[in-house]
Amino acid sequence: MARRGKKKGRPISGWIVLDKPVKYGSTDAVSKVKWLFQAQKAGHAGTLDPLASGMLPIALGEATKTVPFVMEGAKVYRFTVAWGEERTTDDLEGPVVKTSDKRPSVEEIEAVLPKYTGLVMQVPPQFSAVKIGGERAYDLAREGEEVEIAAREVEIGRLELIKAEPDRAEFEIDCGKGTYVRSLARDIGRDLGCYGHIAELRRTEVYPFEPAQMVSLETLIEAEEAAEDENARFEAIDPYVMDTAAALGGLPEIQLSDDAAHRIRMGNPVIVRGRDAPVEAPEAWASARGKLIAIGLVEAGMFKPKRVFAEG
Repeated sequence: MARRGKKKGRPISGWIVLDKPVKYGSTDAVSKVKWLFQAQKAGHAGTLDPLASGMLPIALGEATKTVPFVMEGAKVYRFTVAWGEERTTDDLEGPVVKTSDKRPSVEEIEAVLPKYTGLVMQVPPQFSAVKIGGERAYDLAREGEEVEIAAREVEIGRLELIKAEPDRAEFEIDCGKGTYVRSLARDIGRDLGCYGHIAELRRTEVYPFEPAQMVSLETLIEAEEAAEDENARFEAIDPYVMDTAAALGGLPEIQLSDDAAHRIRMGNPVIVRGRDAPVEAPEAWASARGKLIAIGLVEAGMFKPKRVFAEG
């Protein structure tokens, strides 16, 4: 029986809240960060298009187990819509397919915004990662196929006009998982009778992370290049890694004794103790000595682990 090979890289775990630059794809950004930290594994929570910049939370090591909790988090975007043209990709990348000489007034723009808040039915862009018959929509679109993508429900908490110029307007939006800002620009442009596409897009927040926690790729590279040797290299960039539990800000924390933590690591439930401890919770996380031990649920005063985290 063949023995499992040793994993390549460092067993580093935690989150890098990257300020992704324009022209970098999300996968490219993850690969670069993984290489910089020599991490054994890495993944991201929420794709950003190459033409978009801003917050891209990247999970290293054991933090990849917490990616779904960040994916579900609310997001904030600042974006600019250019009026007068609709494009195949709903952004600057694709060719123009419709044009209009009309330009909307501030009053006209503000009048349509309530239509796009709350629970909204939205059709994703033709160039998107949505699967159609097992294939990605953008692959079919690149082959020249025009596919029908079903509308889906998304939640938009706030949509605000920040600045308006004759040929463009700047907005800010708070939205939930699955919202396509490119679709929003397309649909608003159609409603206003002037057409529109995304000219600039920046994601400023992904809950539970905050803008002040972002670090640029340039900062990481400069810190790494300034190091004198391999050990100094990691000493320079590791402080930018946030604790794995930072992704779980919206969940109750169950603090455990060392003995209870050992039982959890063996896959056993434990009694939840403490005056403020929840009796019931569909999702919670357990810690011991300030370290994340497991994610699970609290049922009838018992914490039951679902995902256990490696020590270290």
